[in-house]
Amino acid sequence: MAQHSMPAHEDASVTGTQEDIPPAFHFVNQLAADLSAGQLELPSYPRAALQLQRLLSDENADSARIIRILGAEPVLAARILRMANSAALNPSGKAIPELREAVSRLGFDALRSAAVGFAIAQLRKAGAYAGIEAQLDALWDECNAVAATCYVIARASRRFGADTALLCGLVSGIGKLYILTRAKDHPALLRDHATYAHIITDWHATIARAVLETWSMSEEIVQAVQNAGTVASDVRSAPSLADVLSVAQTLVGLGDSRELLGTISTTDRALQRLGLDAARCEGLLDESGIELNSLQEALGA
Repeated sequence: MAQHSMPAHEDASVTGTQEDIPPAFHFVNQLAADLSAGQLELPSYPRAALQLQRLLSDENADSARIIRILGAEPVLAARILRMANSAALNPSGKAIPELREAVSRLGFDALRSAAVGFAIAQLRKAGAYAGIEAQLDALWDECNAVAATCYVIARASRRFGADTALLCGLVSGIGKLYILTRAKDHPALLRDHATYAHIITDWHATIARAVLETWSMSEEIVQAVQNAGTVASDVRSAPSLADVLSVAQTLVGLGDSRELLGTISTTDRALQRLGLDAARCEGLLDESGIELNSLQEALGA
Protein backbone atom coordinates (compact mmCIF):
# COMPACT_ATOMS: atom_id res chain seq x y z
CA MET A 1 0.00 0.00 0.00
CA ALA A 2 1.39 3.40 -0.99
CA GLN A 3 2.20 5.82 1.80
CA HIS A 4 0.80 9.31 1.32
CA SER A 5 2.40 12.26 3.07
CA MET A 6 0.15 14.85 4.66
CA PRO A 7 0.49 18.53 3.70
CA ALA A 8 3.47 19.69 5.73
CA HIS A 9 1.84 22.46 7.71
CA GLU A 10 -1.36 20.58 8.54
CA ASP A 11 -1.26 18.71 11.86
CA ALA A 12 -3.74 15.86 11.85
CA SER A 13 -3.77 15.77 15.65
CA VAL A 14 -5.39 18.65 17.49
CA THR A 15 -5.76 19.43 21.14
CA GLY A 16 -8.31 21.25 23.24
CA THR A 17 -11.98 20.71 23.85
CA GLN A 18 -14.33 19.93 21.00
CA GLU A 19 -15.90 23.37 21.40
CA ASP A 20 -12.51 25.03 20.86
CA ILE A 21 -11.70 23.19 17.63
CA PRO A 22 -12.82 24.94 14.40
CA PRO A 23 -14.86 22.82 11.93
CA ALA A 24 -11.97 22.95 9.45
CA PHE A 25 -9.72 21.00 11.81
CA HIS A 26 -12.34 18.29 12.29
CA PHE A 27 -12.59 18.02 8.51
CA VAL A 28 -8.84 17.93 7.96
CA ASN A 29 -8.61 15.16 10.56
CA GLN A 30 -11.18 13.21 8.57
CA LEU A 31 -9.15 13.61 5.37
CA ALA A 32 -6.01 12.52 7.21
CA ALA A 33 -7.81 9.45 8.56
CA ASP A 34 -9.08 8.56 5.06
CA LEU A 35 -5.54 8.75 3.71
CA SER A 36 -4.13 6.69 6.55
CA ALA A 37 -6.73 3.99 5.95
CA GLY A 38 -5.68 3.77 2.28
CA GLN A 39 -7.66 2.57 -0.74
CA LEU A 40 -9.60 5.81 -1.17
CA GLU A 41 -12.80 5.47 -3.18
CA LEU A 42 -15.34 8.03 -4.26
CA PRO A 43 -18.64 7.30 -2.49
CA SER A 44 -21.43 5.97 -4.74
CA TYR A 45 -18.94 4.95 -7.43
CA PRO A 46 -20.72 2.44 -9.70
CA ARG A 47 -19.44 -1.13 -9.56
CA ALA A 48 -19.44 -1.53 -13.36
CA ALA A 49 -17.19 1.51 -13.81
CA LEU A 50 -14.76 0.23 -11.20
CA GLN A 51 -14.73 -3.23 -12.76
CA LEU A 52 -13.99 -1.75 -16.18
CA GLN A 53 -11.19 0.45 -14.85
CA ARG A 54 -9.53 -2.48 -13.10
CA LEU A 55 -9.86 -4.67 -16.17
CA LEU A 56 -8.28 -1.98 -18.34
CA SER A 57 -5.25 -1.90 -16.03
CA ASP A 58 -4.54 -5.46 -17.22
CA GLU A 59 -2.43 -5.40 -20.38
CA ASN A 60 -3.94 -8.74 -21.36
CA ALA A 61 -7.54 -7.53 -21.21
CA ASP A 62 -9.46 -8.38 -24.38
CA SER A 63 -12.55 -6.88 -25.95
CA ALA A 64 -14.73 -9.88 -25.07
CA ARG A 65 -14.16 -9.35 -21.32
CA ILE A 66 -14.76 -5.62 -21.70
CA ILE A 67 -18.03 -6.16 -23.57
CA ARG A 68 -19.25 -8.60 -20.91
CA ILE A 69 -18.93 -5.87 -18.28
CA LEU A 70 -20.63 -3.35 -20.55
CA GLY A 71 -23.47 -5.75 -21.22
CA ALA A 72 -24.51 -5.38 -17.59
CA GLU A 73 -24.49 -1.57 -17.77
CA PRO A 74 -26.22 -0.25 -20.92
CA VAL A 75 -25.86 3.39 -19.88
CA LEU A 76 -22.08 3.01 -19.80
CA ALA A 77 -22.18 1.17 -23.13
CA ALA A 78 -24.18 4.02 -24.67
CA ARG A 79 -21.62 6.52 -23.41
CA ILE A 80 -18.81 4.58 -25.09
CA LEU A 81 -20.73 4.60 -28.36
CA ARG A 82 -21.18 8.39 -28.07
CA MET A 83 -17.47 8.86 -27.51
CA ALA A 84 -16.58 6.58 -30.43
CA ASN A 85 -18.87 8.65 -32.68
CA SER A 86 -17.70 12.07 -31.49
CA ALA A 87 -16.11 14.41 -34.02
CA ALA A 88 -12.74 14.28 -32.26
CA LEU A 89 -12.46 10.50 -31.96
CA ASN A 90 -14.18 9.68 -35.26
CA PRO A 91 -13.03 12.35 -37.74
CA SER A 92 -14.25 10.32 -40.72
CA GLY A 93 -17.84 10.82 -39.58
CA LYS A 94 -18.71 7.22 -40.51
CA ALA A 95 -21.17 5.98 -37.91
CA ILE A 96 -20.03 3.29 -35.47
CA PRO A 97 -23.28 1.53 -34.49
CA GLU A 98 -21.92 -1.57 -32.76
CA LEU A 99 -20.41 -1.67 -29.27
CA ARG A 100 -17.82 -4.24 -30.31
CA GLU A 101 -16.49 -1.93 -33.02
CA ALA A 102 -16.52 1.05 -30.66
CA VAL A 103 -14.49 -0.86 -28.07
CA SER A 104 -11.96 -1.99 -30.67
CA ARG A 105 -11.63 1.53 -32.10
CA LEU A 106 -11.18 3.31 -28.78
CA GLY A 107 -7.94 2.92 -26.87
CA PHE A 108 -7.87 1.81 -23.25
CA ASP A 109 -7.45 5.37 -21.98
CA ALA A 110 -10.49 6.56 -23.95
CA LEU A 111 -12.48 3.67 -22.48
CA ARG A 112 -11.27 4.66 -19.02
CA SER A 113 -12.46 8.20 -19.70
CA ALA A 114 -15.89 6.89 -20.60
CA ALA A 115 -15.99 4.86 -17.38
CA VAL A 116 -14.99 7.85 -15.25
CA GLY A 117 -17.51 10.10 -16.99
CA PHE A 118 -20.29 7.57 -16.46
CA ALA A 119 -19.37 7.11 -12.80
CA ILE A 120 -19.36 10.82 -12.04
CA ALA A 121 -22.66 11.31 -13.87
CA GLN A 122 -24.19 8.67 -11.59
CA LEU A 123 -22.60 10.24 -8.52
CA ARG A 124 -24.04 13.66 -9.40
CA LYS A 125 -27.53 12.13 -9.44
CA ALA A 126 -27.14 10.38 -6.09
CA GLY A 127 -29.56 11.53 -3.42
CA ALA A 128 -26.74 11.52 -0.89
CA TYR A 129 -25.39 14.70 -2.48
CA ALA A 130 -28.52 16.80 -2.34
CA GLY A 131 -27.47 20.33 -1.53
CA ILE A 132 -24.13 20.31 -3.35
CA GLU A 133 -25.42 19.62 -6.86
CA ALA A 134 -24.34 23.05 -8.13
CA GLN A 135 -20.78 22.59 -6.85
CA LEU A 136 -20.58 19.07 -8.29
CA ASP A 137 -21.85 20.23 -11.67
CA ALA A 138 -19.48 23.21 -11.83
CA LEU A 139 -16.47 21.08 -10.91
CA TRP A 140 -17.32 18.35 -13.38
CA ASP A 141 -18.01 20.83 -16.20
CA GLU A 142 -14.55 22.28 -15.57
CA CYS A 143 -12.95 18.81 -15.68
CA ASN A 144 -14.69 18.07 -18.98
CA ALA A 145 -13.47 21.32 -20.50
CA VAL A 146 -9.93 20.69 -19.26
CA ALA A 147 -10.02 17.12 -20.63
CA ALA A 148 -11.12 18.21 -24.10
CA THR A 149 -8.49 20.97 -24.14
CA CYS A 150 -5.78 18.50 -23.03
CA TYR A 151 -6.77 16.31 -25.95
CA VAL A 152 -6.33 18.99 -28.61
CA ILE A 153 -3.08 20.28 -27.07
CA ALA A 154 -1.56 16.80 -26.93
CA ARG A 155 -2.62 15.98 -30.45
CA ALA A 156 -1.15 19.24 -31.76
CA SER A 157 2.12 18.76 -29.87
CA ARG A 158 2.58 15.17 -31.17
CA ARG A 159 4.63 14.44 -28.06
CA PHE A 160 1.89 12.85 -25.96
CA GLY A 161 -0.93 10.40 -26.53
CA ALA A 162 -4.12 12.40 -27.03
CA ASP A 163 -6.28 9.74 -25.33
CA THR A 164 -3.95 9.70 -22.32
CA ALA A 165 -4.11 13.49 -22.12
CA LEU A 166 -7.91 13.35 -22.32
CA LEU A 167 -8.04 10.95 -19.38
CA CYS A 168 -5.53 13.04 -17.45
CA GLY A 169 -7.67 16.15 -17.82
CA LEU A 170 -10.81 14.29 -16.87
CA VAL A 171 -9.38 13.03 -13.57
CA SER A 172 -7.46 16.24 -12.79
CA GLY A 173 -10.15 17.39 -10.37
CA ILE A 174 -10.68 14.04 -8.67
CA GLY A 175 -9.04 15.18 -5.42
CA LYS A 176 -11.32 18.23 -5.31
CA LEU A 177 -14.31 16.01 -6.06
CA TYR A 178 -13.46 13.65 -3.21
CA ILE A 179 -13.05 16.56 -0.80
CA LEU A 180 -16.37 18.04 -1.90
CA THR A 181 -18.25 14.78 -1.33
CA ARG A 182 -16.76 14.60 2.17
CA ALA A 183 -17.50 18.29 2.87
CA LYS A 184 -21.21 17.73 2.22
CA ASP A 185 -21.64 16.89 5.89
CA HIS A 186 -19.85 20.10 6.94
CA PRO A 187 -22.10 22.92 5.64
CA ALA A 188 -20.43 25.56 7.81
CA LEU A 189 -17.10 24.75 6.16
CA LEU A 190 -18.59 24.97 2.68
CA ARG A 191 -19.94 28.41 3.52
CA ASP A 192 -16.48 29.53 4.65
CA HIS A 193 -15.16 29.93 1.12
CA ALA A 194 -11.67 31.13 2.05
CA THR A 195 -11.00 28.26 4.46
CA TYR A 196 -12.45 25.68 2.09
CA ALA A 197 -10.30 27.00 -0.78
CA HIS A 198 -7.24 26.73 1.48
CA ILE A 199 -8.05 23.08 2.23
CA ILE A 200 -8.48 22.35 -1.48
CA THR A 201 -5.09 23.91 -2.24
CA ASP A 202 -3.37 21.96 0.51
CA TRP A 203 -5.02 18.56 0.07
CA HIS A 204 -6.37 17.95 -3.41
CA ALA A 205 -3.10 16.73 -4.99
CA THR A 206 -2.40 14.24 -2.20
CA ILE A 207 -5.99 12.97 -2.22
CA ALA A 208 -5.95 12.73 -6.02
CA ARG A 209 -2.82 10.56 -5.97
CA ALA A 210 -4.41 8.18 -3.45
CA VAL A 211 -7.66 7.84 -5.44
CA LEU A 212 -5.90 7.42 -8.79
CA GLU A 213 -3.57 4.78 -7.38
CA THR A 214 -6.61 2.90 -6.09
CA TRP A 215 -7.94 3.02 -9.66
CA SER A 216 -4.60 1.69 -11.01
CA MET A 217 -4.02 4.77 -13.15
CA SER A 218 -0.64 5.02 -14.86
CA GLU A 219 2.12 6.76 -12.95
CA GLU A 220 2.42 9.30 -15.80
CA ILE A 221 -1.16 10.45 -15.19
CA VAL A 222 -0.80 10.37 -11.41
CA GLN A 223 2.34 12.50 -11.58
CA ALA A 224 0.76 14.96 -14.00
CA VAL A 225 -2.32 15.49 -11.81
CA GLN A 226 -0.17 15.87 -8.72
CA ASN A 227 2.36 18.24 -10.30
CA ALA A 228 0.32 20.40 -12.69
CA GLY A 229 0.16 23.20 -10.13
CA THR A 230 3.92 23.20 -9.61
CA VAL A 231 5.42 22.66 -13.06
CA ALA A 232 9.18 23.07 -13.47
CA SER A 233 10.46 26.63 -13.74
CA ASP A 234 13.27 25.84 -16.21
CA VAL A 235 11.97 26.49 -19.72
CA ARG A 236 14.70 24.20 -21.07
CA SER A 237 13.26 21.18 -19.25
CA ALA A 238 11.62 18.51 -21.41
CA PRO A 239 7.86 19.09 -21.74
CA SER A 240 5.69 16.72 -19.72
CA LEU A 241 2.07 15.65 -19.46
CA ALA A 242 1.88 17.94 -16.41
CA ASP A 243 2.64 20.84 -18.79
CA VAL A 244 -0.22 19.80 -21.07
CA LEU A 245 -2.58 19.68 -18.08
CA SER A 246 -1.31 22.98 -16.70
CA VAL A 247 -1.80 24.77 -20.02
CA ALA A 248 -5.29 23.28 -20.46
CA GLN A 249 -6.25 24.47 -16.98
CA THR A 250 -4.91 27.95 -17.79
CA LEU A 251 -6.86 28.17 -21.05
CA VAL A 252 -10.09 26.92 -19.49
CA GLY A 253 -9.63 29.31 -16.56
CA LEU A 254 -9.35 32.25 -18.94
CA GLY A 255 -12.73 31.54 -20.50
CA ASP A 256 -13.51 34.37 -22.91
CA SER A 257 -10.68 36.57 -21.60
CA ARG A 258 -8.26 35.53 -24.31
CA GLU A 259 -6.72 39.00 -24.40
CA LEU A 260 -4.77 37.96 -21.30
CA LEU A 261 -2.98 35.20 -23.21
CA GLY A 262 -0.32 37.56 -24.50
CA THR A 263 0.79 38.51 -21.01
CA ILE A 264 0.50 34.99 -19.61
CA SER A 265 2.51 33.41 -22.42
CA THR A 266 5.57 35.54 -21.60
CA THR A 267 5.87 34.02 -18.11
CA ASP A 268 4.11 30.64 -18.26
CA ARG A 269 6.87 28.01 -18.42
CA ALA A 270 4.49 25.19 -19.38
CA LEU A 271 3.30 27.14 -22.42
CA GLN A 272 6.86 27.91 -23.40
CA ARG A 273 8.06 24.32 -23.08
CA LEU A 274 5.22 23.19 -25.35
CA GLY A 275 6.14 25.89 -27.88
CA LEU A 276 2.79 27.66 -27.58
CA ASP A 277 2.41 31.41 -27.78
CA ALA A 278 -0.80 33.42 -27.57
CA ALA A 279 -1.51 33.26 -31.30
CA ARG A 280 -0.97 29.49 -31.46
CA CYS A 281 -3.23 28.93 -28.46
CA GLU A 282 -6.02 31.00 -29.97
CA GLY A 283 -5.64 29.25 -33.30
CA LEU A 284 -5.70 25.85 -31.66
CA LEU A 285 -8.89 26.63 -29.75
CA ASP A 286 -10.58 28.10 -32.82
CA GLU A 287 -9.54 25.23 -35.11
CA SER A 288 -10.71 22.62 -32.61
CA GLY A 289 -13.99 24.24 -31.59
CA ILE A 290 -16.26 21.54 -32.99
CA GLU A 291 -14.10 18.76 -31.55
CA LEU A 292 -13.91 20.44 -28.16
CA ASN A 293 -17.69 20.72 -28.02
CA SER A 294 -18.25 17.14 -29.17
CA LEU A 295 -15.83 15.75 -26.59
CA GLN A 296 -17.36 17.75 -23.75
CA GLU A 297 -20.82 16.59 -24.79
CA ALA A 298 -19.73 12.93 -24.93
CA LEU A 299 -17.91 13.11 -21.59
CA GLY A 300 -20.51 15.11 -19.72
CA ALA A 301 -23.72 13.52 -20.88
